[in-house]
This record gives sequence, structure tokens and C-alpha cells, in this order.
Amino acid sequence: MQVNIGLSEASRKAVAQILNAVLADAYVLYTKTRNYHWNVKGPHFHDLHKLFEAQYDTIDGAIDEIAERVRSLGEPALGGLKDFLAVTRLSDSAGTLTAPQMIAALLSDHEAIIRQLRGDIDAVGAQHGDTGNQDFLTGLMEEHEKMAWMLRSTLE
Repeated sequence: MQVNIGLSEASRKAVAQILNAVLADAYVLYTKTRNYHWNVKGPHFHDLHKLFEAQYDTIDGAIDEIAERVRSLGEPALGGLKDFLAVTRLSDSAGTLTAPQMIAALLSDHEAIIRQLRGDIDAVGAQHGDTGNQDFLTGLMEEHEKMAWMLRSTLE
């Protein structure tokens, strides 16, 4: 079925590709945050366990919204782990980390996503004229800014 939402087919596909990269980043960050939630230990276990849980819940909600935005453009949303790892702009972490290392790793990922989203926002709006997804990505960036602030404040 033809998608007629005021964007050219090329723009719809390009925006969907950007959104799928954002989806992959969110999924990798979600997985990392959940892993840290399960494996954190130390004197601040309870507070960090709760902080990580709140953050992965926020990211989980965003994952569904991002995938639905891709589908609203008439394109398939990524869904496989191999697909996510092939497209993500984050690196996966391995090994056992201390609680402060976990916080620093998550902060680094949120900041990387924020920087990437700034470029994505410009591309979606200026290059493709998709103000709806530009606004959506701005909202995601604001959520990552808040989560980064919480992590940064925890480290200080």
C-alpha cells in the first residue's frame, strides 16, 4: 500500500533508516542498563539497582515508540539482535565492571546518543522535511539528557 504523508519515498526511507539506527542504539543501551541492574554490587547497590531499573524502563518505552515511528513511515523496524548490532553506533561492553565503571559506561553511552541525535534531528528536519520525527527525536534527546544528568550527578 502506498504511504502518502507528504514525504517523498526517498525521504521516508532515509528517515526510517535513521530511526532504525536510533532503535538499535536504544536496544543496545537498554540491554547494557538491564545487565548492570542485575549485576551491580557494593555499598550503593540498592540505589543503583533502582536507578538502573528506572532508566531501562524509560528506554524500553522509547524502543516501542521508535519502532512504531519506523512502521508509520511504511518501513520495517529492526528486531533481531544481529540487526541491532550491525546498525548501532554504540559498542557492547564485556567483562565485569565495578559500580562506578558501570555508571561511567552508561553516561558515556547516553552522551554519545545525545551527540548522535543532534545530527539525526538536523538530518530528519533540514534534509528530509520530517518535522514530526524531528520533534520526536528532540523528545528522545531530552530524555537521554535527563538520564545522563542523573548518572553524572551520581558519579560526582
